[in-house]
Amino acid sequence: MSASDCIELLATLDLRRVGDDNFTGAHPSRNPIRTFGGQMMAQAFVAASRTVREGLPPSALSMHFIAGGDPERDLEFQVVRLRDERRFANRRVDVVQDGTLLGSALVSHLAGGRGLEHNVAPPEVEPPDDLPGIGELLSGYEETVPHFVSALRPIEWRYTNDPAWVMRDKGERLAFNRVWMKTEAALPDDPIVHAAALVYSSDTTVLDSIITTHGLSWGFDRIFAVTMNHSVWFHRPIRFDDWVLYSTSSPVAADSRGLGTGHFFDQSGRVLATVVQEGLVMHFPGAGS
Repeated sequence: MSASDCIELLATLDLRRVGDDNFTGAHPSRNPIRTFGGQMMAQAFVAASRTVREGLPPSALSMHFIAGGDPERDLEFQVVRLRDERRFANRRVDVVQDGTLLGSALVSHLAGGRGLEHNVAPPEVEPPDDLPGIGELLSGYEETVPHFVSALRPIEWRYTNDPAWVMRDKGERLAFNRVWMKTEAALPDDPIVHAAALVYSSDTTVLDSIITTHGLSWGFDRIFAVTMNHSVWFHRPIRFDDWVLYSTSSPVAADSRGLGTGHFFDQSGRVLATVVQEGLVMHFPGAGS
């Protein structure tokens, strides 16, 4: 990860306001062939949050992806105000490019106040400072997973288990993936930016357990995957320039669709957010398997 990549992420989250409820968002300099879903969700989240009164925290985001975006063109974010009350706000954000609807997000904000609290226990993992960086884990696999090697890396990853490509190389299987994440550069003291960075990162590694459960990996095996819908529930305030643990697994895969679920934990073991993503995941055995 480089600080310049983090600066690029911040630039993509700094939407240009073109009307009271309309925004334009750019792409970073390095992109996959389609707009990265995490980027689109994070930008939609920012668009919704910029129309909500300051201090009202986010409670949930749910996005359905309809069409792939062209990274060479800007995205338009059209916000619809569904509800505004003292402690509640609801928004719909339509993401449009050249007149085509790419996706639609529902974003809610809620100040619930003090109440009951409990927490699923975090997994026992090594601390992030004792683990190798993503660059070290990609070394030797440059030709196997070139898209990962060349991708923008604004978030630092520290896997607590072997990533999919190393696991596959060892001939193993893995029913979960657990990764420490943070931005190496400090983020501004804007809770919207910290939550948006989490949303961006929630679209990474969450589908991995679908394939690692079967001993498969990107690069080694012929797999086609695309996100269909993605939801995030925010439970507590987030600082994403400090280490958080993203622990994910896949409870089910059927009909060429798989579900990835996960929690973000802070270093004290509190759950910050919960994620559920459904992806179309197609495996073509015999070609590269």
